[in-house]
Amino acid sequence: MLGTDKPFLLCFLSGTQFRGPGKGKQGTDAAVTRKPEVADDFVRNFLIRMGMTKTVATFETEWYQIREKKRILDSQIGLVPDEYVRSMKQDEIVTSLQHQLKQANLLAQYRHEMLEKLRRERNVHRMHHRRIAQEKNRLIVDVKRLRKHYAQYEPIIRELKKKYDTLMRTKSMIALERDRLQALVIACFSLLLFLQLAASESGSESSYGTGTVSSKAKSAKDLAARSSSMSGQIYRAADPLSIPRAVSAISQEPTIVKTFVLQKTFKGHTMPISNVVLHPKKPVGVTASDDSTWQMWGLPAGDLIMTGDGHKSWVAGIDFHPNGMQLSSSSGDCTVKVWSFEKACCIHTFSDHTQAVWGVSYHNSGEVLASASMDHTARIWDLCRGTLRGHVDSVNGCIWQPYNSILCTASSDKTVSLWDARSSLCVQTFYGHQSSCNHAAFDPKGETVVSVDANGIVKIWDIRKVAEYATIDVGPHPANKCAVDKSGYVVAIASSDSTIKCFQTYGEVVPIREFQGHTDAVQAVVFDRAGKYMVSAGSDCTFRIWGP
Repeated sequence: MLGTDKPFLLCFLSGTQFRGPGKGKQGTDAAVTRKPEVADDFVRNFLIRMGMTKTVATFETEWYQIREKKRILDSQIGLVPDEYVRSMKQDEIVTSLQHQLKQANLLAQYRHEMLEKLRRERNVHRMHHRRIAQEKNRLIVDVKRLRKHYAQYEPIIRELKKKYDTLMRTKSMIALERDRLQALVIACFSLLLFLQLAASESGSESSYGTGTVSSKAKSAKDLAARSSSMSGQIYRAADPLSIPRAVSAISQEPTIVKTFVLQKTFKGHTMPISNVVLHPKKPVGVTASDDSTWQMWGLPAGDLIMTGDGHKSWVAGIDFHPNGMQLSSSSGDCTVKVWSFEKACCIHTFSDHTQAVWGVSYHNSGEVLASASMDHTARIWDLCRGTLRGHVDSVNGCIWQPYNSILCTASSDKTVSLWDARSSLCVQTFYGHQSSCNHAAFDPKGETVVSVDANGIVKIWDIRKVAEYATIDVGPHPANKCAVDKSGYVVAIASSDSTIKCFQTYGEVVPIREFQGHTDAVQAVVFDRAGKYMVSAGSDCTFRIWGP
């Protein structure tokens, strides 16, 4: 057993590696891996390593005797574990556990810091909650105290309301009595003039004989003219917002726009033209532009007559005085200027608005001027001025009802409102637009209002019925302005799609014609008072004349 393989066996038993013969340190090493030993081999190897040969012989004899008697089976003989390998495995397990422990400590530290942060935030929120709860309780106490305090004013308010209603009824009765007395005074004055003329004619006949028929007719015409003039003066003296309606101001013949074509195009401004108006008596037009100026043109030749330069920002609103001797303009510099053609200069500037002023409009009497502004108000300018408050957004346009004290305003709050200029109160509001109302216009009779909005929706409102009469959709581009002809049966709409759309509104609403010629959005359109032509202005810096 310990013959030629003794070196190998000794190395094996001692746990060292065996190198073959002739192999040194420079040779190739043949390593032997030690495997776990069975129990009897372990005992033999131990006794041989200790030099206990007699004990080995005794162990071998007794061991084989037991095996032969089958007192121990092979399956019952176990392996002796290798403690070195087990120690290495245990070291690896310990190292892994230490690494896991380190990671767990880092995670626990991070969780602890997060817990502390959440605890601090909880304390802060708890403190704010307590403060808000205290403020809430304090506010509840204040509200209860205020309710108790203002409950004492309810009887006073009811009494004041009763007094107000009584005074308003009295005011209405006084207004009716005033109108009756005005009519009586006018009738008496007309009768007095007639008697004076009759007396003068009777004196003439007694001196020179009977007059001719033509002279009598001329005297009657003079009497009628004097009576009408004096009646207008009496009305204006009593109320600057009331004048008699001229019979010739209303025509029943609609403008024949089907025959209109583009006649001339004029370019005078350096920036987009925002508005255009026509002179009440002469063939003259005025354009307002974003270049801070307004220009007066002779029509239809298009000769430049005058330029108004004085505003510091864009000019949006312009309107002629009814006598044609003055012009009013509004601008983005929050001012309204009044220009005199006789003096060729600005004679007055109103600067009470706090934001840009979109439009102006003269009353038919010429005694009162209205303006619409982005500061949510419309103002009436006179020796006794007033402010109309009620809109919740920019007021984009204003127009007077013909020969009446009612002012119509179009606002970005999607409403069209009617105001009594005498009392500065809103008498009616029309709802129906879904976007900002850009402009509104009356028909010559003052019975309907036409309004346009930023969605291209045009609505016609019946003032007598206080209801919507018709709706016209010219969208999706915005409708910037509208104009009604002399008969009130034709409506022209200036659209941002560079077109002008005309509709008939008598009976059923029917489209008449669409005019194309502008190269950019059409900002304004207006009919000639005689119905002979139509003028439009646009963002292409031009104004154009359309006629038969």
